[in-house]
Amino acid sequence: MGNTKSSALSKELLEELKSNTTYSEAELCTWYQSFLKECPSGKISKEQFKGIYASFFPDADPTAYAQHVFRSFDTNADGTLDFKEYIVALHLTSGGKTLQKLEWAFALYDVDGNGTISKSEIQEIVRSIFNMIPADDQKNLPEDENTPEKRAEKIWEFFGKKENDKISEGEFIQGVMDNKDILRLIQYDEPQKIKDKLKEKRQ
Repeated sequence: MGNTKSSALSKELLEELKSNTTYSEAELCTWYQSFLKECPSGKISKEQFKGIYASFFPDADPTAYAQHVFRSFDTNADGTLDFKEYIVALHLTSGGKTLQKLEWAFALYDVDGNGTISKSEIQEIVRSIFNMIPADDQKNLPEDENTPEKRAEKIWEFFGKKENDKISEGEFIQGVMDNKDILRLIQYDEPQKIKDKLKEKRQ
């Protein structure tokens, strides 16, 4: 049809995604078709990605968080996500093995990409997470974590860091694995919402 992109997934990519995610061949092929429909170039721009996130969270503002998520998955830093990066993003944010998820979470919080996390980086990501929590739900949060500042402080204290200290990737992963409460504090997880949206798109 004059489209240079093949409408079928290559066998190599299909096998790679099947072995690295929990998705079936049928799911991957269906998503690839809808991916190409929305992104005929085979790439998602940052603006398109933010638009996808906005449709997942109509009652909140996910713009800042979506930008950070995009950055953490744009592994070759070309300003776009290809199908592989997109599926890996979906898998890690809605499923994924704990270690893989934590490596991604570290990349998400390491805003400047220098291999360590500072307190200001924690504050920046936590603030973007709060933007996605509807105001009514924020009212029901515990007293010591009902603002971005309090939540960031709680995370920082857990790691036992001084104001200007840094957290390395190893410390971050170990700390979160040792304390499930911190896992809850560092993430914004609404995989069901995302999965439901994808189901709608496939129908």
